[in-house]
Amino acid sequence: MNTELRIPDPDGFYAALLAAHEGRTDAQSADLNARLVLLLANQCADQGVLLACIQAAAAAEDPTTTQAP
Repeated sequence: MNTELRIPDPDGFYAALLAAHEGRTDAQSADLNARLVLLLANQCADQGVLLACIQAAAAAEDPTTTQAP
């Protein structure tokens, strides 16, 4: 699993991703994300890498949901 930045224009990619979500409801954005994940997973096509990515993403702490003690 590669964790080093390999996207040539990460800011442009992020801007395009945000633009794709503009004007969509939360449900439509969730559907768009699901379709995008499946398309990108198909591009990778390595089951081991995909499973490692799922595990890494699930283990990552989300600072927006972390509550102070």
